[in-house]
Amino acid sequence: MPNTKSASKRLRSDQRKRLHNRVAKSRLHTLEKRLDQALAGGDKEQAQKALQAAMSLFDKAAKSGVIHRNKASRKKSRLVARIQRATA
Repeated sequence: MPNTKSASKRLRSDQRKRLHNRVAKSRLHTLEKRLDQALAGGDKEQAQKALQAAMSLFDKAAKSGVIHRNKASRKKSRLVARIQRATA
């Protein structure tokens, strides 16, 4: 339980930030799964669309501080490699 006015305000803002971050991370995981499903189904066009959406969202998440920029870069690189392996 916060003891000061500023601590209680900090608690409220932290809760809002945590919710925002959880939503953003959940969307990232969903887009990764969508890409995997497209690759498993052999749909190259759908996989390409999912890749573009995922890359954009990873960049936005890194820009807003939800994930680290190096993690976003690593994830994007691995997604591209996964698509290249599946289409080769």
